[in-house]
Amino acid sequence: MSKQIIIAEQHRLAAVISEDQIQELIVASGSYQISDVYLGIVENVLPGIDAAFINLGDATQNGFIHVTDLGPLRLRRSAGAITELLTPQQKVLVQVMKEPTGNKGPRLTGNISLPGRYLVLMPFGRGVNLSRRILSEAERHRLRALAILVKPAGMGLLVRTEAEGVAEEAILEDLEALQRQWETIQQQAQSTRAPALLGRDDDFVQRVLRDVYSSDVNRIVVDVPESVKRVKQNLMAWNESKLPVGVLIDYHQEAIPILDYFRVNAAIREALKPRVDLPSGGYVIIEPTEALTVIDVNSGSFTRSATARETVLWTNCEAATEIARQLKLRNLAGVIIVDFIDMDTRRDQLQLLEHFSKALRADKARPQIAQLSELGLVELTRKRQGQNIYELFGRPCRSCGGLGHLVHLPGYPDDSPGEIVERVIPPRIIETRSRPLEVQNRPELGSGNGIELQLTNHPGYQEVSSSRRRSTRPRVSNGISSPPGQAPTPSRSLPRRGRPDSTPPLDVTATVAKTARTEAAPATTSRIVLPETPRSETGSRPSRKPTPRPRTIEPPEHINVTMTTVEQDVYALMGISPLVLYTGDVKSPRNTIVSVAAPGQAPVPPPAISRAAIPGQRGEEPASGYAPEEVASQEFHDAVKSPLESLSVVEPAVMNPALDVMLPQALETESAPIIETSLESETPESLAVGVRRRRRRTTGGDEQLSFGTEIR
Repeated sequence: MSKQIIIAEQHRLAAVISEDQIQELIVASGSYQISDVYLGIVENVLPGIDAAFINLGDATQNGFIHVTDLGPLRLRRSAGAITELLTPQQKVLVQVMKEPTGNKGPRLTGNISLPGRYLVLMPFGRGVNLSRRILSEAERHRLRALAILVKPAGMGLLVRTEAEGVAEEAILEDLEALQRQWETIQQQAQSTRAPALLGRDDDFVQRVLRDVYSSDVNRIVVDVPESVKRVKQNLMAWNESKLPVGVLIDYHQEAIPILDYFRVNAAIREALKPRVDLPSGGYVIIEPTEALTVIDVNSGSFTRSATARETVLWTNCEAATEIARQLKLRNLAGVIIVDFIDMDTRRDQLQLLEHFSKALRADKARPQIAQLSELGLVELTRKRQGQNIYELFGRPCRSCGGLGHLVHLPGYPDDSPGEIVERVIPPRIIETRSRPLEVQNRPELGSGNGIELQLTNHPGYQEVSSSRRRSTRPRVSNGISSPPGQAPTPSRSLPRRGRPDSTPPLDVTATVAKTARTEAAPATTSRIVLPETPRSETGSRPSRKPTPRPRTIEPPEHINVTMTTVEQDVYALMGISPLVLYTGDVKSPRNTIVSVAAPGQAPVPPPAISRAAIPGQRGEEPASGYAPEEVASQEFHDAVKSPLESLSVVEPAVMNPALDVMLPQALETESAPIIETSLESETPESLAVGVRRRRRRTTGGDEQLSFGTEIR
């Protein structure tokens, strides 16, 4: 069975691939690693649990050592309580045997062991031990005799599996290297101030090759060019200065990262999931808990066997092989409970246990099957070797905090109020330039001075106007101060639709000073602070004085439409333009004169329009302030009146004695000083003087009359 070793030295991660599957992961990360040798200081001693905490230089975590792991300290003195063996502020030489997990610090031991390629030197140990994987009795006798001869006095030796069939010279060289390493540690312990790190396997490539390289490895891939040379040096040192035959050493030069190219990251991602699918259609569920790891086997969709007994046995054997691989890949340790599918016969149970034990033999952590319980549960234990895959690559869920589910209580919403973060939007500051306000003395409407306003002459407007009321609209204040003792009333300017850009809209204020003459003030710049609120349908942005631009407007197009009297009334009531009855092409509906004639009546000739009546021909603005389309389509507006026209805002008006009406006239005024205001809700009661404006157009002759407010 050929193997490949993938070494990602930049990430301190290595993987062993066999049969196109990731079999094992080697990760060297974290502040504490297995086999690290420290010179620590006893922080405190706890006689209640026969343990002590050792300061290793990390203020957040202390190492934990039990009285049974003291090693040479316990051998030098008679057996007794831990308080007789350790005292606070005492210096001790310890080694990390288990990496920290969760809130627990690293597990320490006083029995120092220095691993090599073929031997493990134990400075405080005794005797000679051999690996259980060496099965040949002749080889075991040879290695035991050699170890007894070369063992240093007062130390112990452990012969590793890799020493099987190796020459004596290579084993002696490995032993000499371990002795030099131990002497260096002793010298540093005498001269270094505690707490301090004295020994660590900094060469990650050497550590990987020492632990996982064997004769069945045929390829080694590294991600650093310098690592190729170190791999060759280590292999030649272990093989009599010659490279092993059949081993290919490659440097990864692909554009895809090495962990993605060999699907190592994909294997890690799949290993973090609880479900593992089997080739036959069954699946395995692996759930680690605080106390133990639970594994459940299910047949799934596997139904290809002839009988139910064969289906159950086949699925269990497949699951046993996959569970043995997952234990190594995920590095699960401690108590493990496997719930296989129930089997009726004792023969099938023994066959499954034999198959499971055979699959676990390749694991260096030496899993031990305890028993098959009466409930059909297989109990086994596995020695802990470093952190598992959940501790290395897993992170707690942000939503549930690692609980696995969210709490939903009756009577409470799904999202707790504390988790909802309200968005605070700062106010907007808009700088606007307003037009000077035009103020004049105007009496209130309906004061009984004899002037009655006829707002419309449309025959059907009475029915519509009875159900339609003009609503109060908010207005933006442009700096008019309120009378003394009254808070300023904000207002918003309303843009007039259908007006040209050359005539800016007037700012209607809530408070108008009643003076005989108009006082003027230069236009100033105001800063209005607007809160970030949705804009109402009736509101608009503050008015800004536009710059007049000369425009060229084409003469209006004249169109004749035939309509009966009834059709004219219906179209006028519904507000539909007679232009919809015209079948020809219209260049611009807004620049069109529509003449309505009864059936059989001669078409109305187009009216004569002088160049002075068309704005923009000589760069002049219209004198009356109306848009070109309004001047051009005057005849249509005279024929059809919409109720909305009576609600339009017009310019300030002055009294014409000849007509006894108020005609539009531009006033030379200046605005009052502008003050800073903020938008507030406006009510009719807050207005000092209610200003209402309406416009009326008559069809008599060429006169066009506009009605404003009455003058008292």
